[in-house]
Amino acid sequence: MLFKNHIVIELASVLAGPSVGMFFAELGATVLKVENLPLNGDVTRTWKLNAESADAVSSYFSSVNWGKKSIAIDLKQKEGQEIVYKLLAKADFVISSFLPGAATKIGMDAETLLSVNPRLICGEINGYGETVERAAFDAIIQAEAGFTMMNGEGKNIYKMPVALMDLLAAHQLKEAMLLAYIERMSTGKGKRVSVSLIESGISSLANQATNWLVAGQIPAAIGSEHPNIVPYGTLFYTADHKPVVLAIGNDSQFAQLCAVLSLPVPDAFLTNPQRVQNREAVNNMLQAAIGKISRETLLSDCIREKIPAGAVNNLQEVFQGEYARKILLEKEGKKGVKTFVSPQFESPLLSSPPKLNADAAEICEIAGISPDELNGLYEKKVLKRGGG
Repeated sequence: MLFKNHIVIELASVLAGPSVGMFFAELGATVLKVENLPLNGDVTRTWKLNAESADAVSSYFSSVNWGKKSIAIDLKQKEGQEIVYKLLAKADFVISSFLPGAATKIGMDAETLLSVNPRLICGEINGYGETVERAAFDAIIQAEAGFTMMNGEGKNIYKMPVALMDLLAAHQLKEAMLLAYIERMSTGKGKRVSVSLIESGISSLANQATNWLVAGQIPAAIGSEHPNIVPYGTLFYTADHKPVVLAIGNDSQFAQLCAVLSLPVPDAFLTNPQRVQNREAVNNMLQAAIGKISRETLLSDCIREKIPAGAVNNLQEVFQGEYARKILLEKEGKKGVKTFVSPQFESPLLSSPPKLNADAAEICEIAGISPDELNGLYEKKVLKRGGG
């Protein structure tokens, strides 16, 4: 396990920061999740479906909190800060997601933390950069970064159904922290690295960004279609009324698709630029042919001929499939998906997502706090007594 004997302090909450913490847990690190005591822990503990029981750890929280130990601390109290400093003195990484300025007020800014332990890798996530004191939520960032305006069809535009900006920022922070770790291997010094949700979103616009920057075309909401390729991402319905998606990346694949469907290739559809120009006619021709074939037959034929095509699955179908089963975490009635999968590294058997403060005594022992000190912290309400 790559990070066995490494300690990660997670001061972050919600999705982006905790997903980075879980990444390190999957690489073997001991991840200590420090939760906000006055707010009763990570807010996602309360984000529950109607079907979830009141005493259960929420599904949302469970998505990115496997393999961690939880302690609830009031970081506004000096004694609470001292507990974290004692932990940080033994740690390799710290992950935080405070509003700009908030970390300094409670002594959790990178400058202070690096003074406690100069070898720390301090990974920070913010919403709009390091000076804008504005709360950031994924739905707003999706809209402001241009994603929502492109997602949907016509005037019916939508945010994406997962917190994509959080996940993009998390991946960028993982990269930055790993690069800082590699640098520390030669210098012996830690450092601070940071990402913002808005910049992570904008930097991930890829070809849609250059459609505007280079070609001067503002991307529109065109449903599942691709602005530069036809048919790519396009949905079609088979004879048994099941949706499939095609991703035809070149002219040879389009010719192969037409052969599978027993269609001639019209001269007007020979090249991708022609197909983009005649998008509606291409799609109508393909739908008429695909509508006469069952999904099973179509996908079997396409896969055999190496034509990019796939079923449009709901999540029940996804997790019944072989690919999802390979990365599924399941323990003590909880299920989740791994964030890191590689045959090159041994991955530990992760513990279930922790209840709030479930590991307070163990974490205080790591910090070197005696039982008498621990009782005193309980009395001052710096720590919550007991777990759950």
